[in-house]
Amino acid sequence: MLVFFKERLAFLSVPKTGTTAYQTALAGRADMVISDPPLLKHAPVYRYNRFIRPMFLNVCDAEMELMAVMRDPVSWLSSWYRYRQRPFMKDKPNNTFGITFDEFVLAYMQGKRPGFAEVGSQLKFLERQPNGTGVTHLFRYEDQPRLQKFLEDRLDVKLSLARENVSPTIEVALSSDTEERFRRKFAEEFAQYDSIPHD
Repeated sequence: MLVFFKERLAFLSVPKTGTTAYQTALAGRADMVISDPPLLKHAPVYRYNRFIRPMFLNVCDAEMELMAVMRDPVSWLSSWYRYRQRPFMKDKPNNTFGITFDEFVLAYMQGKRPGFAEVGSQLKFLERQPNGTGVTHLFRYEDQPRLQKFLEDRLDVKLSLARENVSPTIEVALSSDTEERFRRKFAEEFAQYDSIPHD
């Protein structure tokens, strides 16, 4: 998470949406950088609302606008699937070695997910809170020019990004039947993604 106090902007870090590269590029420009532990680095709206928002509101009488990035839900799961096939994951219980992408997505759709498919939810991460706290500026991962232009204009910077924390390049295929079931079961997730303005 990055906070730019003067600009009243907090950049929430949705996992697997390329935010580590932005964190590296903008760390020197930010007033607050939370890069560890993961539970705070990747604090969703509800955690920001509960712990970080009151700090700015009560101490500084300041309200931040929130920005975040959302990835196409199939692509997002693909990234998690590939991320859990990095070599050092071999002996970890939540690795995806020996599991097809179809099996991974089917496991993700279960009510009680096995550990390897427990990766959270972008929709839950971005969920607006009862007090109105929510993401003001939402960008598609697949529309980097729009995201970069917003940051460059808002922060008056020129961005130079390097690829970081990248999932391995592995061919993944999702059967049309599984994709159809996934899109039906997670229709809200797709609706949220489809509602994001893009160029």
